[in-house]
Amino acid sequence: MTARTDRERMDYDVVIVGAGPAGLACAIRLKQLATQSGRDLSVCVLEKGSEVGAHILSGAVMEPRALDELLPDWKNLGAPLNTPVVEDRFLYLTASRAIRLPTPPQMHNDGNYIVSLGNVARWLSQQAEGLGVEVFAGFAAAEVLYAEDGAVAGVATGDMGIGKDGNRTANFTPGVEIYGRATVFAEGVRGSLAKTLFARFDLRKAASPQTFGIGIKELWEVEPAKHKPGHVVHTIGWPLDWETYGGSFLYHLENNQVAVGYVVGLDYKNPYLSPFEEFQRFKTHPKIRDLFEGGRRIAYGARAINEGGLQAIPELVFPGGALIGCSAGFVNVPKIKGSHTAMKSGMVCAEALFDALPTEGRIGTLAAYPAALKKSWVYEELASVRNIRPAFTKGLAVGLAYSALETYVLRGRAPWTFKHHPDNESLRPAAASTPIDYPKPDGKISFDRLSSVFLSNTNHEENQPAHLTLKDAAVPVAYNLARYDSPEQRYCPAGVYEIVRDTSGANPRLQINAQNCVHCKTCDIKDPTQNINWVVPEGGGGPNYPNM
Repeated sequence: MTARTDRERMDYDVVIVGAGPAGLACAIRLKQLATQSGRDLSVCVLEKGSEVGAHILSGAVMEPRALDELLPDWKNLGAPLNTPVVEDRFLYLTASRAIRLPTPPQMHNDGNYIVSLGNVARWLSQQAEGLGVEVFAGFAAAEVLYAEDGAVAGVATGDMGIGKDGNRTANFTPGVEIYGRATVFAEGVRGSLAKTLFARFDLRKAASPQTFGIGIKELWEVEPAKHKPGHVVHTIGWPLDWETYGGSFLYHLENNQVAVGYVVGLDYKNPYLSPFEEFQRFKTHPKIRDLFEGGRRIAYGARAINEGGLQAIPELVFPGGALIGCSAGFVNVPKIKGSHTAMKSGMVCAEALFDALPTEGRIGTLAAYPAALKKSWVYEELASVRNIRPAFTKGLAVGLAYSALETYVLRGRAPWTFKHHPDNESLRPAAASTPIDYPKPDGKISFDRLSSVFLSNTNHEENQPAHLTLKDAAVPVAYNLARYDSPEQRYCPAGVYEIVRDTSGANPRLQINAQNCVHCKTCDIKDPTQNINWVVPEGGGGPNYPNM
């Protein structure tokens, strides 16, 4: 064991890392099965955010399929699915026009709901606790614990009260070692512990590289006359060029609120592109701007999104544990949804785990989970759309044409499967790219990064080691600046990275403003040499998203 004598120990039957929809669905299903069988089963869920939902950000239009299976009486239980979708629109934007296109079948939202996924997670947490699940918010799992035989034995939370110099302060409190007979990882996209599991157990050896998008979102309160509850709009085209994958969403919730966001595929090529600036520019489109004029921006956030699909899902199990949800990557990209598939993966895992969990000792390799998942509607759904997102690597025109072929002719039954290439390898050198002249924010419709980060309620204890680390401190200037003009200054949506120089304009260095970090993980994904490593800060640090 990697046990430390100064850390308290806690033991459970099942430890779940991450209180998102997948982790909570897994916990709820485990306790349901235990209740039905009269079996005593201890389950705990760890959440790094200050509260459940604090770090969850999604559009979101939710398909209730998994929720119907998990908690059929969810309406009477008060689930915060309050706004059914009543209209879908799909638009192609030019610089001045909005051309309505047929809505692709995968994007039809009959029976779906516009939600705050953070609020859904808060409600799921209440249901889990009502069944006896112990949910610990503000506890960041920082280390995987291993048994002597190499199997996963649990996790340890991070120490509190370590100063920037790496030494213990007067406020030092050691982390807690939490052991489970099974440990389930539901950290979300690009989980810091899941990355270590991929490497230790070679879980990605048979999978295509995972690819990602960066989703940036704002919540607005608009004038009542402009509010259309249940109205859903997606756009492609302007302001992105034809070689870059991405688009927007506009979702009208209740209470005169509109969720607006922009997603840019992180396989973009131009190092001068800034997803944040593209989003701000999108809102100034003549057919979009009017919705926000006279309104008030009330929240902001950003998060990476899995886009790799079926072929990028790694091996899901290893001795002592399993991966569920976005830790593995179950997003249906053409559908622009992942919460229902994430929840179902947690439920399938729970059912396999409950049947296989021994009365004593740890679980081995849970082969029944991936086998059951392949028989579920999750696998069928992802298999049918597996080639659509990678087709867009050839550009918007090719992607749209192939998507139509796949959807209306092949119907997901193509005898081939496209592969992916890592996002960090996609950038062209700056010398071969055209700089993009972004307009200055007007402070009414478009905004700067720092005022946006303020709305995310992001906070980190100042005197702690930076959770954004460099494997080689020379790379940002010697390679990223020299070859790509420091793209980290532009792909980060929170102003974390900036190149600073001395008073003469010489001696550039990378300054990392870790306190601004909204935990989107984009830097960990897009850095060209994978030199940036994102690890968890002290528990409770990061954004505190309301209603996002």
